[in-house]
Amino acid sequence: MTVNTCRICGSAVRPCLDLGRQPVSNAFPRPADAGAETFFQLAVGVCTGCTMVQQLDVLGAEHMFTPDYPYRSSTSAGLRGHFAEVAQWLRETELTGPDPLVVEIGSNDGVMLRSLARAGIRHLGVDPCVGAGETAARDGVRVRVGFFDERSAAVIRAGEGPAQVIFGANTISHVGDLGSIFHGAVRLLADDGVLVIEDRYLGDILAHTKFDQIYDEHVYLFAIRSVRAAAHTYGLELVDTEPLDMHGGAMRFVVARPGRRTPTARLARMLAEEDRMGLASPAVFDRFRAGLETIAKDLVGLLTDLRAGGSTVAGYGATSKSATVTNYCGIGPGLVPLVYDSTPEKQGRVTPGMHIPIVDAARFAEPYPDYALLFAWNHADEIIGRERAFRESGGRWILYVPDVHLV
Repeated sequence: MTVNTCRICGSAVRPCLDLGRQPVSNAFPRPADAGAETFFQLAVGVCTGCTMVQQLDVLGAEHMFTPDYPYRSSTSAGLRGHFAEVAQWLRETELTGPDPLVVEIGSNDGVMLRSLARAGIRHLGVDPCVGAGETAARDGVRVRVGFFDERSAAVIRAGEGPAQVIFGANTISHVGDLGSIFHGAVRLLADDGVLVIEDRYLGDILAHTKFDQIYDEHVYLFAIRSVRAAAHTYGLELVDTEPLDMHGGAMRFVVARPGRRTPTARLARMLAEEDRMGLASPAVFDRFRAGLETIAKDLVGLLTDLRAGGSTVAGYGATSKSATVTNYCGIGPGLVPLVYDSTPEKQGRVTPGMHIPIVDAARFAEPYPDYALLFAWNHADEIIGRERAFRESGGRWILYVPDVHLV
């Protein structure tokens, strides 16, 4: 459904970017089913009131978060380390009282909650994807299969009591009805509890031309000012923010009941910095659009020249965001004949829209290509370190953030 009014405050939304016809980013079809995917128009706008950046045409959650949803957080060593640190941070700061409860929205395969489960912390994951929930349960994580909203929050509170922490990482921005999350938090939070949101940050996306962070699941691109406005709209208060390195640039937002926590000096400083950056201004998005068009031109030109010169090229990382890159740029098997990926659920399938075959990353050296296009650039240090034999053999990595370059 296409909208021209803000889903949060009802103000007019100013269109600012159109990335064309795009498929469901995590629906990797079997080769026999290629061509039957669901497509939509990937365009975003800026609310003229609360400044929330949001998609204009949003797919229903049933199209994106299916029972066989293939993404698994635990496949990344970087994410495993990050969520272990999150669990420790919560234990030291928020989960210090008698028998506290933590509820995670979009718990996936339990990568964060398993640390708390092993420490004996009362917990519950809420996730609509059956396969991910089963994986988490095998690691001792309690999971409720379904979506988090006010109704499920009421059921959880009746059965478990209030939550000291509600946590959501790379999840909250996926929910078109953002009010359902905040209303659920109001229903479930303890009086002095906190809602902790970790998500990709608009300021980082715009500053470094990370246009592939825009795809179907990211209904919203969060900025500090827009999250503060949304929290206020639904009866809560943003009290702190913290930049994170996760996913190539993210932000942690800490939300509480009004008046229960003193907003930090860091929050005030970062709001002032956002004002200086002018994140909601048309000029910022004009520069962003020009930057992504340059990247698309340079990337297709490089791949075309390499293939014409007889070089072998492969992709690495069948990521959600690679759907935006390949479909916007028109990169198919003729330029990138295959993509290596370590997720078993994706192997043997093809990429959404452009239908590039996906192969087990364990076969990357059979033999190495001359060049590898790193779609999973947010895990570049981890992947390049793990695949150091590729570079030692003379292979070169192709990266396209913040510009097209070889490593």
